Amino acid sequence: MTRIHRLRAYAVIATAAVALAACASKMQPAQQMISKIEAIVAAAQPEAAKYVPDQLKDVQDKVANLKTAFAQKDYGAVITAAPSVLASAQGLAAAAAQKKTVVMGELNEQWSRLTANLPANVEAVQKRIEELSHNARLRKGIDLAAAKTSLDDVNSSWATAKSDFTSGHLGQAVSAAKDVQTKLQSLAESIKVQLPQANDASGA
Repeated sequence: MTRIHRLRAYAVIATAAVALAACASKMQPAQQMISKIEAIVAAAQPEAAKYVPDQLKDVQDKVANLKTAFAQKDYGAVITAAPSVLASAQGLAAAAAQKKTVVMGELNEQWSRLTANLPANVEAVQKRIEELSHNARLRKGIDLAAAKTSLDDVNSSWATAKSDFTSGHLGQAVSAAKDVQTKLQSLAESIKVQLPQANDASGA
């Protein structure tokens, strides 16, 4: 090998060494950025999955792209794209909290409407069943035993709804209250009584 050839070979080796060193110097920062983003996403995920699932999915897809680039040793691409992904990840918790506030407000409003009407309607049905129990003429064509069973079911469901509300399970409470509303309306029709107040859950 001539001296010129040796110099060229050394130059190639030196260039490769510099490239490898540069690549290695980017590897750790890229890995650290991915780890930081993943930690932020993991912390926000429980609430984000409930209230901003589409936004969470978008961030998760971006993280997956970063990890793919890292696996391909394109650390520069990771470092370039990571700040934007980090900002998106950091916005998840705030977005979820904001949406949760809206959802909880709506549920509270629905619960207020339901609880304003249901107790009076339950009382009306109870009085009607007591009246039927003491008047054979009035209960003609009415299955009183079935009505009493249905009333027990209504009372049980209503107790569940109130328990869920007290426990802070607002979504379950509203759902249970709506179930009570449906059962109560059906029972009222079966015993031929007009409920004093129509339950309004139109905001559901």
